[in-house]
Amino acid sequence: MVESYEDRMRRGGAEALKAASRFFMRDDAVHRSLHKIARKLDELGIPYAVAGGMALVAHGYDRTTVDVDVLLAAEALPRVHGALDGLGYVPPFEGSRDLRDVETGVRIEFLLAGQFPGDGLPKPVAFPDPAHASVEIDGIRYVALETLVELKLASGMTNPGRLKDLADVQELVRALQLEESFAERLDPSVRAKFAELRRGIVEPPGTPAS
Repeated sequence: MVESYEDRMRRGGAEALKAASRFFMRDDAVHRSLHKIARKLDELGIPYAVAGGMALVAHGYDRTTVDVDVLLAAEALPRVHGALDGLGYVPPFEGSRDLRDVETGVRIEFLLAGQFPGDGLPKPVAFPDPAHASVEIDGIRYVALETLVELKLASGMTNPGRLKDLADVQELVRALQLEESFAERLDPSVRAKFAELRRGIVEPPGTPAS
């Protein structure tokens, strides 16, 4: 059985501190797993887009994460498993749609186009086709910035267990100095929440009205 990278990090201690330090140097298990799975998908000719924490890093908000989220078209998932199961990757448990990198222990979580973030219920924002909602950064395909923000907002707005997604949006606003006009690039269902979170950055509580 492959020990999970997230379990090793949860134990804390010197190993976790060292791994966190290497993450910011781009020389850690998660970055190695990111590059490996991107290379495998390119070799298979399967469109993909990295989402989640690693997309945040690529777009300019540097924070650690313990896994790699990859957006795929639903019909591509069986092909990915057929090509990679038992060849450097194993499912975390029987029947899982995800894979674990045997070398690093890092989990590769697959998000499927057409499904919905947050509570999983139908909503205006859905996971898009990666072939039409991605940008290339340093040779790897990531979800476009506006798509990442939309997904984070829709997730945090509908699932109380995903409030960190809203905090991630605030940190993106802070790191990239996103203007109020950025909301116009987002789905109307999440624009008000973006504006609210942005005000929390540019107009902290207690700021006197002008």
